[in-house]
Amino acid sequence: MNGKSQTLNGAVTFEKLSLPMFRNFRMPSLMMASLLLVVGFLVLTPLVLMILNSFQTARPGQPILWGLDGWVKAFATPGIVKAMTNTFTLAITRQSIALVLGCFFAWLIARTDIPMKGFLEFFFWLSFFLPALPEAMGWILLLDPKYGLLNQGLMGLGIVSQPVFNIYSFWGIVWAHLGGSVSVKVMLLTPAFRNLDAALEESSRISGASGWRTFFNIIVPVMMPAILVTTILGIIRSLEAFEIELLLGTPIGLQVYSTKIHELVTWEPPQFAPAMALSTIFLGLLLLMVALQRRYTGRRIYTTLTGRGFSIRPTHLGRWRAPAFALVLGFALFVTLVPTVLLLTGTFMKLFGFFNIAEPWTLENWRATLNDPVLMRSLWNTLAIGLGSGVIGVLFYSLIAYVVVRTRHRGRWLLDFLSWLPWSIPGILLGMALLWTFLQTKIFLPIYGTIYLLMIAMVIKSMPFGAQMIKGVLLQLGNDLEEASKVCGGTWLDTFRRVILPLTMPALITVGLVGFISAARDISTVVLLGSGKSRTLSLLMLDFAAGAEFEKATVVAVLIVALVVVAALFARALGGQVGVRE
Repeated sequence: MNGKSQTLNGAVTFEKLSLPMFRNFRMPSLMMASLLLVVGFLVLTPLVLMILNSFQTARPGQPILWGLDGWVKAFATPGIVKAMTNTFTLAITRQSIALVLGCFFAWLIARTDIPMKGFLEFFFWLSFFLPALPEAMGWILLLDPKYGLLNQGLMGLGIVSQPVFNIYSFWGIVWAHLGGSVSVKVMLLTPAFRNLDAALEESSRISGASGWRTFFNIIVPVMMPAILVTTILGIIRSLEAFEIELLLGTPIGLQVYSTKIHELVTWEPPQFAPAMALSTIFLGLLLLMVALQRRYTGRRIYTTLTGRGFSIRPTHLGRWRAPAFALVLGFALFVTLVPTVLLLTGTFMKLFGFFNIAEPWTLENWRATLNDPVLMRSLWNTLAIGLGSGVIGVLFYSLIAYVVVRTRHRGRWLLDFLSWLPWSIPGILLGMALLWTFLQTKIFLPIYGTIYLLMIAMVIKSMPFGAQMIKGVLLQLGNDLEEASKVCGGTWLDTFRRVILPLTMPALITVGLVGFISAARDISTVVLLGSGKSRTLSLLMLDFAAGAEFEKATVVAVLIVALVVVAALFARALGGQVGVRE
């Protein structure tokens, strides 16, 4: 133990370590206190302001007046019960379908001999990263009942006499969300499937269990932490979904919780108190889901990756190999390429959505948009915010997850709870709460209107995804390597840097990429925080769309998608160097 170096599994090396350093392994209490202080301020302050303002009944600019009128108006708002019903129905429907498809596709990619795994996985990444608003615009061009390309084509060929597909419907909204909902499941579950010890499956088969019985009785229970986390995150995303519901649901009078809140905020005068009251209910729902998740995972051990090493032997699909590949490829390409190609088509149209006018194509949309000086500033802001929030987020979320999973500090449950809270309110109201927080906090007032404010907002917004994803990976890691590090005298910082970070690198890359892309596509969280100097590409796209300049909006949307592709390619190349790909 006192030699010059000790090597763990041939990869992790500590030099000049001694056993007496064991006492320094545990994380200092100062680190725990610092994390609680920072996370508590960033998360609790906006939420406390949100709750307090639900009882503030005075109009903006008038003296503060406390009361319950906001809560009374919230539940008396016409259509609120129907909106709540629509919200839960849509959420349950899309998540049920997405969970089945996502688990199946992730298992095929991670555990079978299906060809072109990296190619398939990349397209699911791409589908998840597509911004909601541009994707919906692409589906409108295809499935609009009046001028949709598919309906026009079928009627032009005489196959049908009236439109068959209607994107402005309940199932249209489900379909518009399906690509992203399935893709996030594949992104999160594929690494977890890869970390499963093949001995578990082999032991089940030796015992005479069938493939399906092995899958449901062995694999699914062991995968439950990752499945549960992805399901909860998916439900929360469904509850706060806004852009697609606003675009596709409003024309048919189908409102959901988030659009109803948006309606209250945009009224004249704005109904902040009822909106905040409705948002507070999100917090209660989140607390319930977090409690259920902690109760379930806290009673079980899910270690599937240890320091003993194992080999992943892919399941041979035999004659089902080609059909399985065609199914996964067809779905991945359709939900990714179809809306993207149609969106690109829209950039060359003189009048968005109309294919039947004379000479519909033009290059003027690209010329006008690319010559707009605001575009380059927005592009630079997007890159700066994305890189800053991505790097800061990875480090920040890693520390949070490590403390929650690997330490026994009394406050770790509180830290875990706080990391969930940013997803308890819709994006637009989180942005409003953050706006009030920074305006009322003198230390942050100088950064108002700068990209640094938006950077902080994106770190807060992505905290549940980042911290819980890394936490799910750590739950599957055994303690063998960390115990070996302790025996070699490694401090907690040595272990975290040389053992934990390399093993969690695939998850960290995904988290960093999500943070970067969120800066490019997020609208609701930053719409109230951005200024002329800090405007991002997503806000510029919204400005064009709000001004009925849909042609220019599609150009900006295509640029955002191109940025997503470049970022995803970079992540895949980087991932190949650290062992993300097989």
